[in-house]
Amino acid sequence: MGNGVTVTTVTPKRMAMPFSVPSFKRGFPNKSSKGGFSMSQKMWAGRFTKEVDERVNDFNSSIKFDARMYKQDISGSIAHATMLGECGIIEKSESEAIVKGLREILDDIQSGKLGFDPNAEDIHMFVEAELTKRLGDTGKRLHTARSRNDQVALDVRMTLLDETAEIKAMLKKLTQTVVDIAKKHTLTVMPGYTHLQRAQPITFAHHLMAYANMFIRDLGRLEDTAKRMNKMPLGSGALAGTTYPINRQRVCELLGFDEITQNSLDGVSDRDFCIELCSTLSMLMMHLSRFSEEIILWCSWEFKFVELDDAYATGSSIMPQKKNPDVTELIRGKTGRVYGDLMTLLTMMKGIPLAYNKDMQEDKEAIFDAIDTVKLCLVTFDPMLATMRVIPENMRAAAAKGFINATDCADYLVKKGMPFRDAYKITGTLVHTCIEKGCTLETLGLDEYKKLSDSFDEDVFEAISLDTCVMQRKSAGGPAPEAVKEQINYVENALENFR
Repeated sequence: MGNGVTVTTVTPKRMAMPFSVPSFKRGFPNKSSKGGFSMSQKMWAGRFTKEVDERVNDFNSSIKFDARMYKQDISGSIAHATMLGECGIIEKSESEAIVKGLREILDDIQSGKLGFDPNAEDIHMFVEAELTKRLGDTGKRLHTARSRNDQVALDVRMTLLDETAEIKAMLKKLTQTVVDIAKKHTLTVMPGYTHLQRAQPITFAHHLMAYANMFIRDLGRLEDTAKRMNKMPLGSGALAGTTYPINRQRVCELLGFDEITQNSLDGVSDRDFCIELCSTLSMLMMHLSRFSEEIILWCSWEFKFVELDDAYATGSSIMPQKKNPDVTELIRGKTGRVYGDLMTLLTMMKGIPLAYNKDMQEDKEAIFDAIDTVKLCLVTFDPMLATMRVIPENMRAAAAKGFINATDCADYLVKKGMPFRDAYKITGTLVHTCIEKGCTLETLGLDEYKKLSDSFDEDVFEAISLDTCVMQRKSAGGPAPEAVKEQINYVENALENFR
C-alpha cells in the first residue's frame, strides 16, 4: 500500500498462537524520558484522586491470560494506525512511526528480548505503554478513535479464528488417521452393539467410519462458527462508535475479515462466537470421549479387541501386570472440563445488559482453557490411535457368539415368503433352543430348524454365516466392504473441501 507503510494482512487461515507465550518480567520503568508513564499510573487516572488498591489491581488484571493475544493485538493496532494515517486523523509520519514501533515490539516479544510485565493491567495497556515509552507523544496517538472495548473484541475474534484454524487442521489429521485404519479393516468382522449387547455383525472399518462421520460434522461446525466469528468490530468504540472520520472497511480489509459488525453496541458486547466455539468444542470432546470409552472397553481382557502401544499406556505402582489406557481415561475426564467452560460462558453472559461489562473479561480464561484442552487431547489421541494394534481374531471370535446372525435367520424366512413377524418368532424360538442345548445357530442341526418351518433348507447355514451377514449388507451406509469404501470416499472428499 501507499505512504511507505506495509501492513501484513491477517486472515483466518494463519496458524494459531502456540500454547505458551514469552515470559513475564518485572521492573517495567516507572517513567520514560520520552514522556511515558508508569504501569501504576493508569491511563484512565485523570478522573481519580486515589491510587487503586493493589488488591483491586491484582483482581482486575488480565495480563496473565490475555498476553497470549499479543500478536493479534499488535496486528490490530498496526491496521488501526495505518487507517488513522490514511484518513488524516493523525499525521502520516506519526502513523508510519507507530507501525514501525509496533513491529519492533512484536519482534522483541517473539525473540524474548521483551517480556510481559505482570504489573500491566492487560495486553492492550502493555503494548501501548511500551510504544509510548519508545515513541513518546506519538505513541499516545495510537488509541485515537478506539476503546479497549472494541480493541479486546477484535483481539478475541482474531485469536479464536487462529485457534479454530489450528484445531481444524488437527482434527482433519485425526480423521485421516481413522480413515487410514479403516482401509485396512474392511474385512475385519466384529460384533456391533446396542445396549452394550452383541447385536449384529459389522466390520471394524464400519465402526471406525462412524467416528469419521462425527468428526466431519465437527469440522463443519468449526467452519460455520468461524464464518460468524469473522466480522470486524473495531470502530465500535466504547459502545457508540466515534466522531472521527474513520474507515472501518479499510481496517476490515487490512485484517482479512469478511465484513464489519453492523451495530456498535453489539460489536463490543457480543460473545456469541465464544459460546458457539465452546459449544462446538464440547461436541468434539463428546465424540472423543465416546471413542475413548470404546477403546477403554476394547483394551480390557473381557474384549481384547485392541492393544495400545506401550508409549501410550501406563502401568500400576503395585500391580505389575497392568497396562492402563490413561490417555483415553483423561480425555473422558477432560470432556467435563470443557463442558464446564461452556457453562461458565453461558452463565457469564446471561444477565449482562448492553453494552460492555467487566464480567466479560471472564470469557478469555474459559474459552482459552477449552481450546488448550481440546488441542492437548487431539495431539495425544491421534498418535495413540495410529499406533494401536488391532486384534482381528478376537473380534471375530466375539462376533461368533451372542446370536448376532439371528436377524439374518429371520430375513432368510422372509425372503422365502414368510411375514417378518412370523419369521421373528420362529427365530426367537430357535435361539431359545440353542441356549438350552448349549450351541449356536450355525451348529444347531437342520432337523431342529425344520421342526419349526419347512422353509428351512441346507442353504440356511450359508445365509447365517458371519461373512454372508456382513457382505450382503450392501445398503448405503452399511458394513459391506463396498459400502464402507463409499463411506471412506465420502469422508476423504469432505476433508479435501475443508479449508
